[in-house]
Amino acid sequence: MPQNNTLIWDIWYPQAGATGLPFARGSMDATDILLVHAAPPVLTVTVQDNGTIVARGENLEATDSTPIVRLTRQDAKIERKDIWPGEAEIGRLVLLPGGEVGTLLKWWNADDHSEWRWQIELYNHK
Repeated sequence: MPQNNTLIWDIWYPQAGATGLPFARGSMDATDILLVHAAPPVLTVTVQDNGTIVARGENLEATDSTPIVRLTRQDAKIERKDIWPGEAEIGRLVLLPGGEVGTLLKWWNADDHSEWRWQIELYNHK
């Protein structure tokens, strides 16, 4: 995949309302792994490069009850895994509901998953 180009990750909640609702649409540097915060239980994901669809995942169902989803792009396919972030996720892009994109800086959660604390950095430039 070419690097240093901007992709748009469009996430849709297909089971909301009569015909579904948009959840988040974020523009970011090319990445094959995207974290999503507070994702709905079912997602349809479309990744676009200059208006051309380059990857898609339809009706991706939750794999667990967690605050973070990891979306992985493998060629034209998107896969979903619900996770509790670890060291491997620090520094990854995270998409928030509505479309803001940040970088995960820190993550901590209780062993029983009853609480968690995290930090992200938001940065914008044109």
